[in-house]
Amino acid sequence: MSIALDIAHETTTRPVTGAKVPLIGLPKTGVTAALRDFGLNEKEARMRASQLWNWIYVNGTTEFSAMTNIAKGFRTELEQAFSLDRPEIVTEQVSNDGTRKWLFRFRDPAQPNMPPVDVETVYIPEADRGTLCVSSQVGCTLTCTFCHTGTQKLVRNLTAGEILSQVLMARERLGDFPGGTRPDDGGLVPGGDNRAVTNIVMMGMGEPLYNYENVKQALLIAQAGDAISLSRRRITLSTSGVVPYIEPTGREIAVQLAISLHAVRDDLRNELVPINKKWNLESLLEACRTYPGLNNARRITFEYVMLKGINDSDADARELVRLLAKIPAKINLIPFNPWPGSNYECSDWERIERFADIVNRAGYASPVRTPRGRDIAAACGQLKSESERLSKKQRDALEVAETID
Repeated sequence: MSIALDIAHETTTRPVTGAKVPLIGLPKTGVTAALRDFGLNEKEARMRASQLWNWIYVNGTTEFSAMTNIAKGFRTELEQAFSLDRPEIVTEQVSNDGTRKWLFRFRDPAQPNMPPVDVETVYIPEADRGTLCVSSQVGCTLTCTFCHTGTQKLVRNLTAGEILSQVLMARERLGDFPGGTRPDDGGLVPGGDNRAVTNIVMMGMGEPLYNYENVKQALLIAQAGDAISLSRRRITLSTSGVVPYIEPTGREIAVQLAISLHAVRDDLRNELVPINKKWNLESLLEACRTYPGLNNARRITFEYVMLKGINDSDADARELVRLLAKIPAKINLIPFNPWPGSNYECSDWERIERFADIVNRAGYASPVRTPRGRDIAAACGQLKSESERLSKKQRDALEVAETID
C-alpha cells in the first residue's frame, strides 16, 4: 500500500528570501534563536517558540494555518520562513501480528538537488505498550554479518528532525495526537486513553552512536515534558559498542542502554560484530560497568542473537554469565530472523531454552524475544531500505556535502 501525505502550504504574500528553516528537531532555544533572527524581540521569540513547540509536538500540527492562537497574518509570515515538513510515506505494511512497518522518504531542504533517502521504521504493539523502533542512519557502516541492514552501505546520517519525524509520523498514523483515531485493526493497537507509542527504541537502521549529536538532540526533545514527554526509562538506545560514546550517553541523554553483544569471545565477535576489532569485549564491558546511573532498577540490556552451532552452546551461556558478573543486566535472547542470502540459521528451540535456563539459573532475566513482523521483513535485523540503489557517485556527493556542513 503506497500512501503520500498532502503537506502543501498555503500561498503567502511575502517573498521567500532563502531556504525555509526546518523547526522539527530544533531545541526550544534553537527555535527561539531562529525567531529572533526572523526579527522578534527576545520576549516575543520565547513566547512564540513555546506556542510552536506545543503545536508541533503536543498537537502534531503540520500546517501553520492550523495554529489558532497565532494571528493569521503572522502565521502566513511564519510559513514563508519556516517549515514543518515531515517525510513522505512510500509504503505502510501491517503484519498479521499487528506489527507495522513504514518506509519513509526524506528530502534534505539544505540539499535540494540531492536525491531523497529512504528509511524504515517499525511499530510493535503489545498488550501493555507500543514500541517504536526508530532509525538513526540511512544504511549502516558496521557490516554485522547476521544483520540484513549491515549489507546496505551507509548513505548518510539522519538529522535530529528526521529522527523525530519518524516518531511524529507514527503517532499521527496511530491516532496518538488530539482528535486522532486508532487504526481499525481489531484492537492490535492499544486503545482507550493509552498512548499508542509508549516506548522508543533506537534499534532501527544504523548505529546511533555514530550519529551521536543528532540522536542526542532528538531524544532530549522526546523526553521533554512540554514536547513528546516520554520517560527516560521508556527510551532505549542500542549500540554495537562505540565505547567512547557510552559514558556520554548515560550522562547527557540518560536513557536505557542496550548492547548488541552476540558473542562471548573476541575472535567470534570480531566476525559477527566487526566493530569489536576496534573496541573489544574487555573495553566494552568496562564501559558498561561504569555507565552513569547504572543500578538494579536501571539495568543494561544485552542483546544476543541465537545462531545455530555458532554461539549457542552451554559453554557460551556459562561464559556469558561470567562476563556479565557484577553488571546489573538483562539478557534478551533473539531467535535469528532469516533474510535472503544469509549464511546463518536460527538455533533450535530446545537449544534456546537450554541456553536461557543456564542464564536464568545464574540470576539473570533472559526473556526470549518473540519474533514480530517476520512476514513483512520487520523483525530484528531485517530492516533495509531502497536507498542503496543510489549510485556510488550520489553517495559520495552526499558524504562530501555532509562533511562540508
